[in-house]
Amino acid sequence: MTAKAPDIRPVTASVGVGQAMKSVFLRDVRVAFRQRQDLLNPLLFFVMVVTLFPLGVSPEVSFLREAGAGILWVAALLSVLLSLDHLFRHDFDDGTLEQLVLQPQPLFLLVLAKTVAHWILTGLPLVVLTPVLGVMVQLPGNSIAVLCLTLLIGTPVLSLIGSIGAALTLGLRSAGVLLSLLIIPLYIPVLIFGTGTVAAASEGAPVGAYLALMGAFLVLAVTLAPFASAAALKISLSNS
Repeated sequence: MTAKAPDIRPVTASVGVGQAMKSVFLRDVRVAFRQRQDLLNPLLFFVMVVTLFPLGVSPEVSFLREAGAGILWVAALLSVLLSLDHLFRHDFDDGTLEQLVLQPQPLFLLVLAKTVAHWILTGLPLVVLTPVLGVMVQLPGNSIAVLCLTLLIGTPVLSLIGSIGAALTLGLRSAGVLLSLLIIPLYIPVLIFGTGTVAAASEGAPVGAYLALMGAFLVLAVTLAPFASAAALKISLSNS
């Protein structure tokens, strides 16, 4: 019995850029739902870290209210990091990635479509789970709302920056360790401003400046990260 061919829909020269991005996006979504373990692992990790942290450190309400935003942000960051290794891995293994590189459409836009799919499947569910976990760590309602907003802005930045590291480490042994070493230092500014925004909100201070800076991070990541990821993919494929 012959093995089933991978679900690959090549993008032809007659297809516009928008349709090509849509095809790549929808394919990644379909593949993700066929491999549900990879889809659920980051979410379960996020819930487990937030749930176990009060048990291992302190269940005091005052401590949880002070540290709750940091706990949730660190757990979200690590959950996104956990899922990055699969961003290009499956396409690399079945040959789809080489087809994408050879398409006439700009590679950075196809990479952007893949990254958006990764965020919707990984980052957005983390934002949806945040209100429930925020109540668990005793955060007030206003802080939970601001926390969800910072994660809504910040998690796409994590996916975009992470795509660069995932492309650079593609095909390498111990890629997960190298990916962490490359990406975590770049995540630190997003983490600082994300938790700082919630801390300012809990003290009643205006958070507009913090959100504007996070929005600037997002615009910068959307503008530059796809180009860097596309270049890194070409380098990784040429060395494989």
